[in-house]
Amino acid sequence: MKENKYRYDFRSDTVTLPTQEMLEEIVKAKLGDDVYGDDETVNQLEAMTADMMGKEASLFVPSGTMGNLIAVLAHTTPGQEIILEESSHIYLYEVGGIARLAGVQARTLKGIDGMPTVEAIKGAIRQENIHFPETGLICLENTHNMSGGMVLPLEEIKKVSELAKEKKIPLHIDGARIFNAANYLKINVKEIVQYTDSIMFCLSKGLSAPIGSMLVGSQEFIRKARKIRKMLGGGMRQVGIIAAAGIIALKDHNQWINKDHENAKLLAEGLNHLEGVSVDLSKLHTNIINVDFYETGLNIQELVAKMTEKGLLVNPRNERLIRFVTHRGVGKEDVIAAIGIVKEILALG
Repeated sequence: MKENKYRYDFRSDTVTLPTQEMLEEIVKAKLGDDVYGDDETVNQLEAMTADMMGKEASLFVPSGTMGNLIAVLAHTTPGQEIILEESSHIYLYEVGGIARLAGVQARTLKGIDGMPTVEAIKGAIRQENIHFPETGLICLENTHNMSGGMVLPLEEIKKVSELAKEKKIPLHIDGARIFNAANYLKINVKEIVQYTDSIMFCLSKGLSAPIGSMLVGSQEFIRKARKIRKMLGGGMRQVGIIAAAGIIALKDHNQWINKDHENAKLLAEGLNHLEGVSVDLSKLHTNIINVDFYETGLNIQELVAKMTEKGLLVNPRNERLIRFVTHRGVGKEDVIAAIGIVKEILALG
């Protein structure tokens, strides 16, 4: 496997490579045509996922973006409105698919660390009026990417769930990193998912599988989702080749997610000690760190370019923040090296 020419890649946990056991299982996977339901390995992954989530069924999808779009399409009808936090991934980073392909309108709400209040959500639900679209879906994101991987409070999710049931509106969670959330809360993932009608999570982020995401919900929801997946071009054939890695990811993920969170804390504390650099440690929950470089007086784009030159890859958030993400591909020694690179750049000015 070709080695990345950059030594320290903190851009995202999507850059993780499969474990040796995953590669071995890929070779041994029992295959079949998944569109016909014949791929034993995919069937095993989907059954395993549904059981882990405490739901009736699940569906393998090529990406988290497709999984979220399928959920919106399955839950809504064109012309409806969906409620989203204003900096949610579905709203900002999924190419407007909810509008163009699902034909729904976004009603965005400001959240507190990614979580809109139940009062704000209640106020956003449309009343019966000839002029208004119907509210067709409520979406939450856990962990919340733009808030720096923060975990939504379980009690707040429960309140939103109760409201959604009262109003007969489905609740979907974009849980791309839901296992990071469960790890932080030190609870079983079922305890989070119990409040949702559907959830999407990624195998290809902190879980370290190379490809794919899972969509989970009721039998009827997954029946609809499977047909929509086919319409979107996501019905694949011998998918067991990639599903095999997903099975290992679900079995083994906690051993490296723990380390990811420990390394994130080490990195955040180290950067926080540098002059002009700040990290709000009270908001460091999981493996995403929003690092504020504003007080250094340096241009963020130039700073990122200098880091890249020294083999450290990161992503700028805006004109003051840079995002660092820890994952299985970076160890404690890489974190220490990254802190050293930033320190060296700041010393040069």
